[in-house]
Amino acid sequence: MDQTEHHRADTRARVLDAVRSSGARKVKVAVADVDGVLRGKYVHIDKFFAAVDGGIGFSVFGTDLNDRPYGEGYASGRRLGFPDATVELDLGTHRTVPWDGDVPFFLGQFVKPDGSPHPLCPRQVLRRVLGRARDMGFQVMAGLEYEFVNFHETPQTWAEKKGHRPQPITHGMMGYSLVEANLHRDYIAALMDETARFGVPLESLHTETGPGVYEAAILFGDALEAADRAILFKDAAKEIAARFGIMPSFMAKWHPKYPGSAGHIHQSLSDGARNLFHDPAGHRGGMSRLFESYVAGQLTYLFELAPMFWPTINSYKRLVDGFWAPVKATWGVDNRTAAFRVLAGSPTSTRVETRCPGADTNAYLAMAACLAAGLAGIEQGLELTAPPIHGDNEGADAAVRAPRTLIETTRIFHASRLAREWFGDAFVAYFAATREQEWREWLDAVTDWELRRYFDVI
Repeated sequence: MDQTEHHRADTRARVLDAVRSSGARKVKVAVADVDGVLRGKYVHIDKFFAAVDGGIGFSVFGTDLNDRPYGEGYASGRRLGFPDATVELDLGTHRTVPWDGDVPFFLGQFVKPDGSPHPLCPRQVLRRVLGRARDMGFQVMAGLEYEFVNFHETPQTWAEKKGHRPQPITHGMMGYSLVEANLHRDYIAALMDETARFGVPLESLHTETGPGVYEAAILFGDALEAADRAILFKDAAKEIAARFGIMPSFMAKWHPKYPGSAGHIHQSLSDGARNLFHDPAGHRGGMSRLFESYVAGQLTYLFELAPMFWPTINSYKRLVDGFWAPVKATWGVDNRTAAFRVLAGSPTSTRVETRCPGADTNAYLAMAACLAAGLAGIEQGLELTAPPIHGDNEGADAAVRAPRTLIETTRIFHASRLAREWFGDAFVAYFAATREQEWREWLDAVTDWELRRYFDVI
């Protein structure tokens, strides 16, 4: 038995002993769907122990985030009878849920009948990219930040309002306001304390610009663990907030007058001993040549992988000139108006912050897109020829602007050789098809804007 197998066996024994000794009679298990929505179930303790080796069935590939069936030609759907796919539980994700009686909890990932990674599973897509990173000699460190808007709503009140005029928990426009945070200190304390006990520690939590807006910075770590934490944070925030009569929303843009909600991703590469992005002799203020190629890759391939950063119709409402969201493929040193903010500081803190994704991303897929683009830049030896921007997008005149619709980016993604090389043909075809259906749903909708504009005029 090699060291990896020994570690796996030790983890298995330790975790299963912990579940047995907990006295729990049920276990909570979950997996993320293509939209990053956590899908889960409670299982009897005996069912859990059987699932450790045999897996557990979920059917999520055939329906969208509102459980509407996908059309013909999908990997799972009405034509195929909505079959289950097997979820393999990752025992290394064991934690307990403090707001749910400390019930044991496990994340999983989809596998094929032969036990190999399922090509459509978002967590497996990220693991595939991380495997290539390891083959290149890199350990990926990452951390995510989410901006999200909090409303005085419940599922019942929101249903009664039929999607109109949600009430934010605050009405000011002040980032880092201790006064506003103190108005909901019990909610803030619960978010900070209970997510930490859930294994999703927050570095910070503060108000952001806009009514009811908070930003949570999730503690950085190994890239897969960082993505797991991000997926879990959204669900945790919603479950904790419900106790306080609060409904958080992670949609990219809820109101045209206010800034959208971002999902920033910080990344660095290590060889296990040092941060490979840092070079004190670098000619760009501490950036290593490897770091420059990584950023060049992200600039080069941003729009080929764009649906993984902007996956919904609403994502593109955030990409408005004059707001905080970057709308061009740009980079800058500690510049928050750039799509890629380079932080070239100490040997431990040097990193890139990919600022273009919204809070509506699937963390596994957004992380995979960041890494695939950056690592491709390293593989191809790309040079960072674009100059950094300064101030408020100064120097960005020649930079390409992001497309404004999901269908535009989806067509580019579907044709991308890079996406197929890094994520696989099956995933690219499936993800593009799901985005195309999202676009068709939008085309069929009659919106409030249309009624206001045309109802009594045309």
